[in-house]
Amino acid sequence: MTSFSPPPLDPRLEALIDRVAERQRSEFGHSQPDLKPDGSFITACDRWSDATLVAGLAELFPGEGVLSEEGRQQVPTTPTYWVVDPLDGTTNFAAGIPYWAISMARFEGGVPVVAILDVPPLRQRIVAIRGAGAWRNGKTVAPPSQQLHNAGCASLCSRSIRVLQKLPDRPFPGKIRLLGVASLNLVSVAMGQTMAALEATPKIWDLAAAWLVLEELGCPLRWLGASPRGLQPGRDLGQTDFPVLVANRQETLDRFMPWAEALDTEEPRP
Repeated sequence: MTSFSPPPLDPRLEALIDRVAERQRSEFGHSQPDLKPDGSFITACDRWSDATLVAGLAELFPGEGVLSEEGRQQVPTTPTYWVVDPLDGTTNFAAGIPYWAISMARFEGGVPVVAILDVPPLRQRIVAIRGAGAWRNGKTVAPPSQQLHNAGCASLCSRSIRVLQKLPDRPFPGKIRLLGVASLNLVSVAMGQTMAALEATPKIWDLAAAWLVLEELGCPLRWLGASPRGLQPGRDLGQTDFPVLVANRQETLDRFMPWAEALDTEEPRP
């Protein structure tokens, strides 16, 4: 693939993300989590990051709605809107495990058209533009199908790992990794770090940015329930999961499908 610079993001948007990433790095290892009603963790840094990103996007892109994990979880009624996970991997963050992400995606026509995944502890930023490709720290990322290095790893989430019990007589076709960050579990396939990833209960804010990165790098996705494509304006997504299997190429997806099919999925709740 020919390397070229990505279309520039608004420098004010980059500065906003830089500000949030720096605050997260400074508070890492010093945050006590609270338990949310759904059993997941939240910290004061999650709340600050969410409020700062939502307010910043409203100032930078007036008239564009925002759906965020810690704020308004309804699909905006504006033609263009943002989907934000201010700190994906709160359990890692609160436990002192240096692996988490800021996930942001801009939607038009019911699909993401700009994706930004910032990994503050690694100082890495992945950007994808629909129809233009994907970059990590400004360098073009080659599709995983063109990458030669592959350690044979597959990423599972803590809930999808139960599929191993469903097929006890069949060897799992990969070395299992649990990264603890849904967005990075998924995008690890696009980066060539894993060959497949299975997420049992991702919310729209978990997958929005990774979804575009995967599509831009030619990675097949199989939605195991309803697709998030073309969500209805006003729909509350707070309790809606979008289980998905992703892979580096079609034959890999086919090889992992028995485990995806063994996953107990329910229709997303309205």
